[in-house]
Amino acid sequence: MRPGPLIRRLFGPFEHAVAEAYRCVFVDLDEVAALMRAWVPEARRILEVGCGEGAMTERIVRTYPAATVTAFDISPKVGRLYRGPASRVTFRQETAEDVARREPASFDLVVLADVIHHVPPHARHSLLGTIKQSMAPNGSLIFKDLLRSATLLHCIAVFSDRYLTGDDVAFCTVDDIKALLTSSFGSGAIRKLETLPRQPNNVVVLVRAQ
Repeated sequence: MRPGPLIRRLFGPFEHAVAEAYRCVFVDLDEVAALMRAWVPEARRILEVGCGEGAMTERIVRTYPAATVTAFDISPKVGRLYRGPASRVTFRQETAEDVARREPASFDLVVLADVIHHVPPHARHSLLGTIKQSMAPNGSLIFKDLLRSATLLHCIAVFSDRYLTGDDVAFCTVDDIKALLTSSFGSGAIRKLETLPRQPNNVVVLVRAQ
């Protein structure tokens, strides 16, 4: 086991609180959720891609109290730290291809938060294409990621992902993200793009497939 997960588990019942505090160094997920709600005020069927242990899932459930949420990850720890109502969330250990095959054109909102830098560059278009297959007609994608930058915070993020978590990560610039999303969803697919006011190295994008 890499040192990051092992260290976190040493906190026992306080692991959730410690993980939340550490994450806030890099991103305020409540601000991401607020943007998401402003841009997509209503959603009934939501898919979260690469949900990890469930931090963003908690915000999605609070933000959309009338929605059902399917959250998946390839990790066996999927949803392990989720603290929220269980009745509206289904956690699955599977791939995006599994979801698209089982439920094509089904989700009016898809959330892809802090995932793309974990995906090898050669596999990113394929992932986004599969996500597009899962989106309902006129559905929306909320894309969020940490930007590549010459800052101390970015160096800490890279160190954390590579040496504590053990992931081989590659971050994007804003232009990289724009090119990736328009090539996958269409030239006019990006409807909103903002950086977080207090953490401008985080970008959030609203995409609608054409």
